[in-house]
Amino acid sequence: MNQIKGIFFSFSKEKKATVIATAMATFLAIVKLVVGLLSGSVALLASAIDSVLDTAISLFNFFAVKKSEEASNAEFNYGKGKVQAIAGVIEGVVITISGLFIIYQAIKKIITNEQTALLGPSIWVMIISIVATWLLVRYLENVAKETNSIVVKSDALHYKTDLLSNGAVLLSLFLVALTHLEFIDALFGLGIGMYIIYSAYEIIHEGIAILLDRALDPQIVAKIGEIIANMPEVRGYHWLKTRTDGKHNFVEMHLVLDPQMTIEEAHKIAEKMICKIVALDKEKGWLITPHFDPHDDEEMNIRFFNGNTSCEE
Repeated sequence: MNQIKGIFFSFSKEKKATVIATAMATFLAIVKLVVGLLSGSVALLASAIDSVLDTAISLFNFFAVKKSEEASNAEFNYGKGKVQAIAGVIEGVVITISGLFIIYQAIKKIITNEQTALLGPSIWVMIISIVATWLLVRYLENVAKETNSIVVKSDALHYKTDLLSNGAVLLSLFLVALTHLEFIDALFGLGIGMYIIYSAYEIIHEGIAILLDRALDPQIVAKIGEIIANMPEVRGYHWLKTRTDGKHNFVEMHLVLDPQMTIEEAHKIAEKMICKIVALDKEKGWLITPHFDPHDDEEMNIRFFNGNTSCEE
């Protein structure tokens, strides 16, 4: 037991978050699945299925974070940070599929008019689930802010939607208990399924944007440009490009300097500039690659980038 504790406390914040999320999701999945199957409540069963998926996703996220933290090597020069983006896209797709299944179950109940049993135990299960999920969301959001991990961020978003869906399930059970109208349970299940699908869009969109090398936030890019422009020795700059893998920011630019300047002088200017840029976000790693030019050669760079590799003598 002490050895297991030692391993857990040696984990990074992201890994700890995924382990705790997995344990919580497993507990809630087992409880809700048992009561959901016995009661016949579509809304509760939908919540149970979502918790089962939560378990699988959080476990998957643990290995995604573990892989993304591996150091760069000769084969993967920039590391494996984008593994987290891939995990986010997969998680979003799985959430979408779970939402579609919940909608199917709701429509089926409306057609067959199945009865809901064990309303009392079902209500208590959802109350416990709401309290536990709320605590988990607060914890994951704090870790996401500290680490800026897309995996933990997507996990927090996912459990936040669970919190809302759990509240909807609890309300539907109360209404069924008061009115004995079974279609209320199915309607709430239908709404939860649609909301889950909607919530998955943001996770998928963020992951795909990182995989496609979307630029950094426009405000950050503007500040980088301002830092470069305010360097007195820099006569101009061009070809400023930025991207992120979720854990690291990558920046490259061409600086126009005095042609008579020594390499050592140019290097010192670049060091000052890099220190100012890194200070914009100290929570992420940075890889900043400056290129020194004696004049503005942006047109040539664009030509090469577009596939025209002919060089003028």
